[in-house]
Amino acid sequence: MKLRNAFIIAALALTGASAPDEHWTSYGRDASEQRFSPLDQINVDTVAQLGLAWRFDMRDGRGVEATPLEVDGVLYVTSAWSVVYALDATNGKPLWEFDPAVDRAVGARACCDAVNRGLAYRDGRIFVAALDGRLIAVDAKTGTQIWATQTLDGGNWPYVITGAPRVAGKLVLIGNSGADLGARGYVTAYDTDTGKLAWRFFTVPGNPANGPDHAASDLIMAKVAETWAGEWWKQGGGGTVWDSITYDAALGQVYIGVGNGSPWNRQVRSADKGDNWFLASIVALDARTGEYRWHYQATPGDTWDATATQSIILADATVAGKPRKVLMQAPKNGFFYVIDRRTGKLLSAGNIVPMARTADTPKGAPISWAYGIDIKTGRPLENPEARYPGNTRVMVHPTGMGAHSWQPMAYSPKTNFAFIPAQDYAATFQADPQYQPIPNARASGLMPGGGIPQDNALRSAIAKSVHAKLIAWDVAAQKAAWTLDYAFAGNGGVLATNGNLVFQSGADGIFRAINAVTGKLMWTFDAQATAMGGPITYRIGGTQYIAIAIGNGGAHWLAGGLSSPQRKALPTGRVLVFKLGGSLVYDRTDTAPDPVNPPEPVTSDKAVLGRGAEKYGVFCAACHGFGGISGQVLPDLRRSPVAGDA
Repeated sequence: MKLRNAFIIAALALTGASAPDEHWTSYGRDASEQRFSPLDQINVDTVAQLGLAWRFDMRDGRGVEATPLEVDGVLYVTSAWSVVYALDATNGKPLWEFDPAVDRAVGARACCDAVNRGLAYRDGRIFVAALDGRLIAVDAKTGTQIWATQTLDGGNWPYVITGAPRVAGKLVLIGNSGADLGARGYVTAYDTDTGKLAWRFFTVPGNPANGPDHAASDLIMAKVAETWAGEWWKQGGGGTVWDSITYDAALGQVYIGVGNGSPWNRQVRSADKGDNWFLASIVALDARTGEYRWHYQATPGDTWDATATQSIILADATVAGKPRKVLMQAPKNGFFYVIDRRTGKLLSAGNIVPMARTADTPKGAPISWAYGIDIKTGRPLENPEARYPGNTRVMVHPTGMGAHSWQPMAYSPKTNFAFIPAQDYAATFQADPQYQPIPNARASGLMPGGGIPQDNALRSAIAKSVHAKLIAWDVAAQKAAWTLDYAFAGNGGVLATNGNLVFQSGADGIFRAINAVTGKLMWTFDAQATAMGGPITYRIGGTQYIAIAIGNGGAHWLAGGLSSPQRKALPTGRVLVFKLGGSLVYDRTDTAPDPVNPPEPVTSDKAVLGRGAEKYGVFCAACHGFGGISGQVLPDLRRSPVAGDA
């Protein structure tokens, strides 16, 4: 469907839950999650005067993924292990600190480090979800705990929480993580005053022998189960709601982004049958009761870890002459979706990374999982061989770490552009006919990938095959208006402003301001680490500030050392705040990595080394890096004498 000149934004997203212009009171600034600020003191003409106003060092340097909040002159931010800091937003003076005292052993269940993406706020209360599953309400003025409730469903599921809660009226919502290690997903709503459970919605069916869940999802679950086969419940089925939850006050709905299957491989998970509702889907629920309203499944029968947990952005628009309430998402699978949020009807879907039919793909190159979307049915036009049938081994893209991972995108109603931190990875897929679940090991159902080749030329080629860029996506034309290419993947979230600027932090540690219309680079600052969660902006006393929380963390900075800038992680996470005329000198840290002098190998037996590489890939690589090349957040095991100890 061609929407050029037909898709015209009528106003800022009229969701009924906007934030005051000068503040940043929720994860995406307001409930629309646009990450667009109407502030314009810092603009294309003045941004060259931007300088550091103040900085604050947090206690822990690993895994900083937070988007800060700013409410009434106080900046709130989280670090690793779900620790909350309250700071004077004008000068960084510490006001209080809240440490939920998470047992560090819980980190073994976190697939992607002990991170926390941020907070929610309502009526003088800050809400934080701790890694161990507790949802906690804290007094915003004093940092004193008001209530806490354990949100995890018990049993032996490997749940943790890394996401930010969202407020929907008098309710606060939270999901969880765990599908990668074998779990069943759900989202739960709690009363903001008392912490009492209001409703719960499971995203995949449970064991039929156990009967109903006595949850809001019971009304739809029998129909959902018809799209599944086999004994999926033995590893939970997956579908965790670990990031995006968006509240639509105008329609009384919440939209949840649902993750991958568990195991990933549908051949193992669901006897290679069925769409497996609600995996890799956007699901609309009644905000008050949690009852199902509609869903759109971006990747039916997901078998590639193609989560749809990425940013869900709301806007009011005119499409083909008709006013529509729409939502937009760019999930991992490589397409940008515009959906009518009243009905769930797909309006448009263009590819943000190159997609091609297999016949058009050069020999030896990875194939696309799909080459388009049928607008009438909403279903993907798949390459059948991408499902790696039988014993075939296929390299597929995009997948896993992209095309758009969790780092939040932004949307500007001024330009009608969505700004997407994109990266195009390829990965090999081959079914494991002997697959057996292993506790705390990735539930993939795939043959181990083995080690990364030792040849330096091949390693360089692999690193260069990862394409990363910031895409200014023209929503009407369904194509890129401009792109900014990056040397490395793992770049941070995005902020758009009324000053015609886009702010983003790169994996190289450079914080950038970019002309939102042209893509021209306007200003840079070497922060030495990435603001994964993205920048915010606010205004106090007539002065506009830009704030970021930096400190490398998450899946890419654990496993992706080969395609990341090789540098030591900062010793602490940091908050950096900028203003026009800011003059604080930034004393930088030596981040040059220590030299790698691996111990002598204990054997030259290629069969033994091959088995070792496979074991390393299953148990160690997700945290310590593929091929033993760490992203520097956790130790690089090539330096460890233990690696050569029998």
